[in-house]
Amino acid sequence: MTQAAIEIDNLCKTYAGGKRALDGVSFEVPRGQIFGLLGPNGAGKSTLINILAGLVNKTEGRATIWGFDVDAHPRNAKASIGIVNQEITFDPFFTPRETLEIQAGLYGVPKAQRDPMALLRAVHLEDKADAYSRTLSGGMKRRLMVAKAMVHSPPIIILDEPTAGVDVELRQQLWAYVKSLNARGVTVVLTTHYLEEAEQLCDRIAIINHGKLIANKPTRELVGMAQEKVVEVTVDRDVAALPENVCFQKIELKAGRTLVITFRKDQANAGEVLGAVQSGGYGIVDVSTREADLEDVFLNLTRAVG
Repeated sequence: MTQAAIEIDNLCKTYAGGKRALDGVSFEVPRGQIFGLLGPNGAGKSTLINILAGLVNKTEGRATIWGFDVDAHPRNAKASIGIVNQEITFDPFFTPRETLEIQAGLYGVPKAQRDPMALLRAVHLEDKADAYSRTLSGGMKRRLMVAKAMVHSPPIIILDEPTAGVDVELRQQLWAYVKSLNARGVTVVLTTHYLEEAEQLCDRIAIINHGKLIANKPTRELVGMAQEKVVEVTVDRDVAALPENVCFQKIELKAGRTLVITFRKDQANAGEVLGAVQSGGYGIVDVSTREADLEDVFLNLTRAVG
């Protein structure tokens, strides 16, 4: 058995008509981690997930799930993974309890080992166990999708944009459940457009753009790639002309007396920036700084190959 939960090796997918959705993508998802898979719309994330789910045939390359090759051992590979798709997919005329029973049956889970109520409690839906699924709110349906993906107790769960269009309270509940799964040893793969979420949750992040892997690093290391830093300086008088200095990458005027200055951490420090403002004849009244975050890195990387 491989030590990686998922191994992707030179994965390629070309659709009819020549559209190349994946172009030689290779990476590993370490066991026991929360792994972020990020990229703009159309980058190839959903194609990759659908290959792992057995819904799309790859053109080239190799993919293994929990040590099982998706081509050579498709049943074992599928049994090792639970996938929460962006689309809501269950019969609206079944209750949540029935939905989970049916899904467990499809995975061959013996009746004695099925516990739909435990799953519904975990996603805060026990009080809706016997309501028609069509009567659930959008957020409840999203939680039911997570429970549905976990009926066969897979060691890996993939969450494809699980919090898209849901409110803050539900998002927090969902992430609390995901963290509890991960604490019990479940490997989590997450795609999200909420980069702040990815930064807070993920141990490691891979970024795909135009079908190519452009980054794959521990989250802290990825965030550390951002060299830009922003400092806001409120000065003691109205600014008639913007100060100039070689250490300023960009300077803008915000309101009458606040300068927003961008500089590179590898070329200057905040003290030099403030000194440059003072040498322009301004007294400093207030200072605030903003460190670069994952969003800055993401935008810089995707622009670079866009």
